[in-house]
Amino acid sequence: MLLYLLRRLIYALPIMFGVALVCFSLVHVAPGDPLVSVLPPDASVELQNQLRTLYGFDRSLPEQFVSWIWRALQGDLGTSIATSRPVTAEVFKAVVNTLRLAVLATLIGFVLGSLFGFVAGYFQNSWVDKAASFTAVLGVSVPHYWLGMVLVIIFSSQLMWLPASGAGPGGSDQWMWNWEHIKHMVLPALTMSVIPMGIIARTVRALVAEILAQEFVVGLRAKGLTDLGIFLHVVKNAAPTALAVMGLQLGYLLGGSILIETVFAWPGTGFLLNAAIFQRDLPLLQGTILVLALFFVLLNLLVDVVQTLLDPRIARS
Repeated sequence: MLLYLLRRLIYALPIMFGVALVCFSLVHVAPGDPLVSVLPPDASVELQNQLRTLYGFDRSLPEQFVSWIWRALQGDLGTSIATSRPVTAEVFKAVVNTLRLAVLATLIGFVLGSLFGFVAGYFQNSWVDKAASFTAVLGVSVPHYWLGMVLVIIFSSQLMWLPASGAGPGGSDQWMWNWEHIKHMVLPALTMSVIPMGIIARTVRALVAEILAQEFVVGLRAKGLTDLGIFLHVVKNAAPTALAVMGLQLGYLLGGSILIETVFAWPGTGFLLNAAIFQRDLPLLQGTILVLALFFVLLNLLVDVVQTLLDPRIARS
């Protein structure tokens, strides 16, 4: 097990370096001057040169990349051009907010998706299977930003049960695990959970149908094992794959929630990326992308390790 974990860590190192290189390159390939947002229209050439020297834009791209990587390894992602605040602090604050939302959305999606998937797999080709499969396909197909606006209209504007936007009465800086703050998470979390729910439901449904058709299930029934015992065997065999899908969906939600966080004005990484793109804040943009990409790589590593603990055959292969 330790050898497998060490091997996975070694594999992750070049991936992380490649992610950093692609992130840096893509951000700098985009057209436009990153200092436009802070320079006045009548800025002198001397002032422009001073700011370029301050942010390191006067050096070649390889020099900027090496300097950026070296500082990032020390926990310094630079300074935001738009706010003049440390990028590390901005990104950490946004990541914490997104993690709260993404973990809750993934849990909701996993529970509902597993429920629909198991029901559809056990009652194949019945009306229950068709209803669960239709719900899963609908969850994957519906645009989540549109669903978010519909939920706001129904539950905030019409019924006035839940707040429409924000991270709580005191904002994200004064976050507390009480109902006054949690109710601000309900609508965005439900909106974010729809796609993971659909993907997990379709995956679990296929897994359950495949497992129930295998010979060992027939043997267990022939030995007189109860339906509960067979169900536990099915869960044990489906858990590693379902867990891997859940981990991937959590990673996607961490980096792909820009539209939902914009709709609900949730101060997470998506909202931060949106602001950095429009302000062309290169240090903030590349710092946020790098942290999200590294989160995704580490999350995949964690899922691999947990999968191996649940199914030792993975490590032996």
